[in-house]
Amino acid sequence: MQRILFFLLIISIALSQASCSARTEPIKKIHSDIIPVKTILLKQYSASTTINVSGQFTTDDEVMLSFKTTGIINKIYVKEGDAIQKGQLLATLNLTEIDASLEQARLAFEKATRDHQRIVNLFNDSVATLEQVQNAKTSMDLAAQQLNSVEFNRRFSEIRAESNGYVLRKLASEGQQVSSGTAVFQTNGAGSGKWILRSGVTDKQWAAIHIGDPAEIGTASSGGQGLQGKVTRKSEAADPANGLFSIDITITEKHPGKIAAGMFGNGIIHESDHLTNGWSIPYEALLDGDGSTGYVFVTSDNKTATRVRVVVAGMEKDHVIISQGLENAGSLIISGSAYLTDQSLITIQ
Repeated sequence: MQRILFFLLIISIALSQASCSARTEPIKKIHSDIIPVKTILLKQYSASTTINVSGQFTTDDEVMLSFKTTGIINKIYVKEGDAIQKGQLLATLNLTEIDASLEQARLAFEKATRDHQRIVNLFNDSVATLEQVQNAKTSMDLAAQQLNSVEFNRRFSEIRAESNGYVLRKLASEGQQVSSGTAVFQTNGAGSGKWILRSGVTDKQWAAIHIGDPAEIGTASSGGQGLQGKVTRKSEAADPANGLFSIDITITEKHPGKIAAGMFGNGIIHESDHLTNGWSIPYEALLDGDGSTGYVFVTSDNKTATRVRVVVAGMEKDHVIISQGLENAGSLIISGSAYLTDQSLITIQ
């Protein structure tokens, strides 16, 4: 009898332990399925995309100076790098031949004037005809125009500075014969003109850049300090030599510091007129990225994680820009995402 009671007691204890185990096991499982995560609140913002360019500095009034007439250079008064003032004499031609032409034109005009006056006097005495008067007047007018032409060429047989600035290059020497229009000097108005960073860009960059877009420009001489500027020109045709389009970024600062023509510079253009609306999220929050898409986990009740598909608009130094997919999200899960599945239970740390 005692043996039977002993077995019944053992069975009762076993059943009691099984019952307790059945009651506590689901509780442990529930707690083990709740995953601790960290979240941040999502804030929509507008971000401008940037385009990196590089090029060389010039000015908006750089000009090639030349003689109007063909001749031999008599004297050059400046050297490369010299500062020049508006109206300053820079070079002259040998004027022997030009002065001879000018004197011939002046004598021809004086003779035509005398002939015209003589014919007018004869016409008043009824000796000359009206046709003769008219022909004499035409000859005098032609001589006057010829004199004006030679005087104009004489005036441009010397080169004078168009504005205050510097001589960038001297392209000819004294004693050299130059043709009409051949460049002798390259000058700029660095003292008063605006500095420009002229850059070559691809067709895709050209389409994204707009007149008026702000830019930051850096040079070695500025010690890395950025200069403010804006896009002021876009070429309408590609350079046949390299296939690139040309753009000008004009520095808007009055005193840009030490800049010289031909100096190399880097620019960052911000597309201010074409902002990208979206969200900025940390890199670690993005999962299964594939080109322009990826997945993140979000939560609206701080109890359940939801897996959503997002569209990646761009990547910056320390964050990813999302353009679509987070419209209805409350908070973004940034830690613990690797252990989550859609509709996982979470607890906020």
